[in-house]
Amino acid sequence: MSTLAGSSHPTRPAVAWIGLGIMGSPMSENLIKAGYDVTGFTLEQDKLDRLAAAGGTAAGSIAEAVRDADVIITMVPASPQVEAISYGPDGILENARSGALLIDMSSITPQTSVDLAKAARDKGIRVLDAPVSGGEAGAIEAVLSIMVGGEQADFDSAKPILEALGKTIVLCGPHGSGQTVKAANQLIVAVNIQACAEAVVFLEKSGVDLKAALDVLNGGLAGSTVLTRKKDNFLQRDFKPGFRIDLHHKDMGIVTDAARNVGAALPVGAVVAQLVASLRAQGDGGLDHSALLRAVERLSGAQL
Repeated sequence: MSTLAGSSHPTRPAVAWIGLGIMGSPMSENLIKAGYDVTGFTLEQDKLDRLAAAGGTAAGSIAEAVRDADVIITMVPASPQVEAISYGPDGILENARSGALLIDMSSITPQTSVDLAKAARDKGIRVLDAPVSGGEAGAIEAVLSIMVGGEQADFDSAKPILEALGKTIVLCGPHGSGQTVKAANQLIVAVNIQACAEAVVFLEKSGVDLKAALDVLNGGLAGSTVLTRKKDNFLQRDFKPGFRIDLHHKDMGIVTDAARNVGAALPVGAVVAQLVASLRAQGDGGLDHSALLRAVERLSGAQL
């Protein structure tokens, strides 16, 4: 059996990957490119076929995928899905070998991560919560920001794998800390997108050349990764999902609930959470979160 990443043994750890969506597919493929043997499972056959075409191995079940894995990585939409794949007779904890390292890269509640780590410890399985930021482009380019919660030794073991997926990789504290930082990240991103969307509508209604304006704004203090990544979405009104409104709605629920629990006021965040919820209620939940522009346009009387 291969050893965990970071060992002096030349063999890389065997990796199981559960969840091959917009983020999971390119991330798993980057691991394959880095020389890891990846066995994957997801519910959609076409995504299993994609993994196999990239050089991975498609499994028929979670149990089959994780049985011989040294490292198990999960990337699913929310806490209920993490719980569904982790617990029960067909889940990860009942079928992974003792000593395996489970890295959950989903964006979920901090408490879900804490509970999973406790349950896994009883099975001899180590856990890191390691949500990411950077969207589909960051996943494809392997430049994600990865915020990690867990034990230092487990983080050290996992770091070579994480370095194949991202560029900024930080241990933020004990179990659940990665999810707390990710919640803060989603707060900042949502507020930033909303501000950009309002600026776009203001600029266009003022008759300014939008491309020129966004270029110069992005070169100054108003510049941001959000504006760099989403500028073309705004210019072209291209809202093909890189990160869906549905998921950002879930994340805004996480951050507002977590903030309430610790007594932190989020006055601007609360407003943006409602704007995200409103956009979703209008049927735009499947669009990219840059579609917050559509909500501002509606409020401003634009014809969509």
